[in-house]
This record gives sequence, structure tokens and C-alpha cells, in this order.
Amino acid sequence: MKPKVKICCISSVEEAHLAIKHGASALGLVSAMPSGPGVIDEELIAEIAANVPPPIATFLLTSKTSAEEIIVQQKRCRTNTIQICDSVGFDVYDELRLALRGVSLVQVIHVRGRESFGEAMNAAKKVDAILLDSGNQTLAVKELGGTGRTHDWAISKMIVAESPKPVFLAGGLKAENVSEAIANVRPFGLDICSGVRTNGKLDEEKLISFFSKC
Repeated sequence: MKPKVKICCISSVEEAHLAIKHGASALGLVSAMPSGPGVIDEELIAEIAANVPPPIATFLLTSKTSAEEIIVQQKRCRTNTIQICDSVGFDVYDELRLALRGVSLVQVIHVRGRESFGEAMNAAKKVDAILLDSGNQTLAVKELGGTGRTHDWAISKMIVAESPKPVFLAGGLKAENVSEAIANVRPFGLDICSGVRTNGKLDEEKLISFFSKC
């Protein structure tokens, strides 16, 4: 089965519709982050989410780590999915489940070494999907995504093989390497931002090329 594709860093209703036109199953809407591209105001996130037809998933990318802050943010933005980009405690997942019924939870695991396998397996007990990226939340200025770097796909392959939940692969994907990524990792879904952009703008030709290789 072909992997689902999430186009991240959507910055307008027009970009959302362009991504959907070419086959996106999900859209990433980036709220405030310590670093990285694609950040937009929460008012714009809410506007875009309101203009995306079902069954397309709208992902709110959040850097917040407390349940209270994430709940308040989601209620402002009204997306149907929350992508948690930093590490959180198990109690946070439980509180989110109680407060945000029907909203899917996706945990980002930044693949830095074999310890990421255990992190992914633990998170999979509580969330609806895992997303493997190439950031580093241990830095003084955290990298929570959008680095444009690939990571060790051998570790990602192990996580996909053992995870009880669907796994998205992110980090440095583009038309030139996506076929190799799919063949090696076999993810449920792909997540791409800079690989389909030119000067920060969604590029229709790059979208066409990327989807042709998926």
C-alpha cells in the first residue's frame, strides 16, 4: 500500500488546497517553535483548519509540554490532530484524551540513536501514531523539526517493524530520496516540508515530482 503523505509547514488556505489537490492526506500547521521553519499565527492555523474538507487530517504542531497549554491551544486552533513535537509525560496523554475526545495524538520521536527505539515503543502505548524526525530537543535551542536532515533509517526501520501504531517518516525527504526511504523503512506515512518548497513557498512542480515517486 502506498504511504500516506503529510505536507507540513502549510502557510495559507491556498497552499492547503494545492497540497490536497496533489494527494496530501494530512497537512501540518506549525505553531510557535524555538527554531525551524513554517511558524504561523494561531488565528491563521484556525482559518486553514476550518477550510480543509474531511477526511484530510489537520495537524497542529505544538512545542508545548503541559496538557493544560496544549488543550487551550487546540481549542483555539480547532485541528483534528495534535502533533506533540517535544517529550511529555504519560500523564499528559491521559489528560489530553479526557479533554479532547475525538482529537488524534501523534508523538514526534527525534531519532538520534538506538535509545529512540525505546522512546517510540513507550509513546506508542498512549498515542495514535508516531512520527520519526531528525531534530534534537536536548540542545540549548531545541530543534523540534524542520531541519531538512535525514537520520539513521535503520533505526526507523526497526521502529516501524515493532510499533503497534502507524509510523510517519520525516526528515530530509525529497523526490530524489523518497523511493529509497519507502523501500528501506516501509512507513505508514511520509512527512515533508522543505523538499516540496522553493524559497519557502509550496512548489507545484516539486509536489508533482514527489508524489510520482511515492
